[in-house]
Amino acid sequence: MGRQRLYVELIAHTPLPESVVAMGARLCYSGADIAALSETSQRNDQSVYLQKLIDMGHLSPVEHVSYTFGIEGVSRALLAQITRHRIASFSVQSQRYVTQTKGESDFPYVVPPAVLALGEEAAARYDEQMRQIAVWYDEWNEVLGLERKEDARFVLPNACETRLVVTMNARELLHFLQVRSCERAQWEIRRLAWAMLAQLLRVSPQLFSLAGPNCTQGACAEGKMSCGRALDIKARMDEMKALVAAHRDDSDFARVASDWATNGID
Repeated sequence: MGRQRLYVELIAHTPLPESVVAMGARLCYSGADIAALSETSQRNDQSVYLQKLIDMGHLSPVEHVSYTFGIEGVSRALLAQITRHRIASFSVQSQRYVTQTKGESDFPYVVPPAVLALGEEAAARYDEQMRQIAVWYDEWNEVLGLERKEDARFVLPNACETRLVVTMNARELLHFLQVRSCERAQWEIRRLAWAMLAQLLRVSPQLFSLAGPNCTQGACAEGKMSCGRALDIKARMDEMKALVAAHRDDSDFARVASDWATNGID
């Protein structure tokens, strides 16, 4: 197994998400019945109306739609971060029931880009450390037996790969993308956020047209903690939108977006 790379795929979402949001918002101000509102919201372009909602801060209708992502090639360190977003649902591969080495010489793990940047010798030393941990993990699995194999996982590092399915509504996604695509966020969850945003823009361009770090739409919210790279981040946003446009009909866009985020963010 060894080294793993990020892969995130948008596997499901509310049908006609932008029409659903527009319908919910119009209901608040209209005397029309549900059928009429539904027809209007599906027939007409909702981009101007949705932009008005977002500008007004009227975001409760945005909660009516949700998106589900399958994620793999990420570390347990990332898991600790993403589960802090409490308005979400998570299903995570269990280390209690899933043996990590599966008869192989090592377990799946994530290598930080800072380690890779040190060169082949440093990366090889990191790999060897992971293999040594795998040996210890297998030893404890053998000593503890099937009944207590859940305790063998205590020697596994944060680098150990995990896989998860996560569902968020669009309002929470806007918040998640705002804080996790910011340069102040840790590199791994930034990669994930940008790969998710690319896929969201592909299916719901109106809802997520303003998604991303604050600096791409206005002033940085970090104050003295700012990274000072607003122009670079805006250029990354333009690059991502060009990627979405160029691969709009690509059946493997999830891989395209994941690789783009992995190769461009450290």
